[in-house]
Amino acid sequence: MINRILIRIKVLQIVYSYYQNGHGDLKVAENELMFSLQKSYDLYHYLLLLMIEVTNLHRRNLDIRKHKFMPTPEDLTPNTRLIDNRFIKQLADNEALNQYVAAEGISWANDEDFIKQVLELILASDIYAEYLENKEDNYETDREFWRQIFKKIICSSEYIEEYLEDKSIYWNDDIAIVETFVLKTIKKFKETEGSKQELLPMFKDKEDKVFATKLFHQTILKGKEYRERISKHMKNWESERIANIDMLIMQVALAEIMTFPTIPTNVSLNEYIDMAKYYSTPKSGTFINGILDSIVNELKNEKLILKD
Repeated sequence: MINRILIRIKVLQIVYSYYQNGHGDLKVAENELMFSLQKSYDLYHYLLLLMIEVTNLHRRNLDIRKHKFMPTPEDLTPNTRLIDNRFIKQLADNEALNQYVAAEGISWANDEDFIKQVLELILASDIYAEYLENKEDNYETDREFWRQIFKKIICSSEYIEEYLEDKSIYWNDDIAIVETFVLKTIKKFKETEGSKQELLPMFKDKEDKVFATKLFHQTILKGKEYRERISKHMKNWESERIANIDMLIMQVALAEIMTFPTIPTNVSLNEYIDMAKYYSTPKSGTFINGILDSIVNELKNEKLILKD
C-alpha cells in the first residue's frame, strides 16, 4: 500500500527532523521512519473502519427512533438500505481488518461527534438520495454507493481532512495518498471473497521496505558528500539564501539517483521537483531542477551513474 511517493515524503521529513535535532542517533531516526510509515498504514485501516462506524451509528439512530415514546410511521418502518448494505457487511466481517484493528488498538470510540458529522454529510448528499431511489438492489450497487461516498464526500471534505490532521501529526501529508488506496480497496472487493477478501499489504514487496531504509541511510551517511556537490553547482546563488528544505530535497534526490540503478533518473528528478513545489517556495521546483540536472550531467561524465 505504501508507495514510493509516500516513502520519499517520509524520508524527507525524518531527514529534516534528524538535522533539526542535532544529528541524533541514526538507529533512532530509522525507527521513527518505520513508525511514521506504520502510522500511514494505520490511517488506511482507520478509513476503512470509518465506513463501518458511520453505518453502525445510523443503525443505532434508527433503533432509537423506533423505540421512542411516540414513534411516527416513518420511525417504525425506516428505509434500512444503508444499514443493510452488503459491501459494508462484508467489510465489517473482514478478517484482515478485524485482526489489524484488534492488534493495533484502532478505534473511533472517542470520536463520536466526528462520526455523527460524517453521517450527516452522507445523509444530506445527493448520492445517498439517489441510492435510496435506485431500483438496482445488489452487491455491485452497494459497493459503488460507498465508492462514490468515499470519493466525493469523504475525500472532498475539508472538515474531515482537518479532523484527521488533528488526530495524528503523522497524517498531515498522508491523507490524499492513503485515500486513493482505500478507493482501490473498495473497487477490488468481490462478494464471493466474503470475510477472506484481501486488503492491501503495508508494502507491495520487500523491495519497497528496503528502498525506505536504504534511501534514508544513504541520505545521512553520504550527506556531506552530496551537500558539497550541490554547493559546487550553486555558483550563482548565495548558499545562505537557499531554503534549508531545498537543500534537503536535493540531498535526498542525489541519494536516490546514486544508490538505485533501476530507478530511471528522470523519474527521481520529477518526483523531487514536485516535492519542492509542495514543500518549499513556488520557484523551488525550477531552481532544484536546474541544480540537479547540472549535477546529473556531471555524474554521468564522471561515470558515477550509468543509467538514463
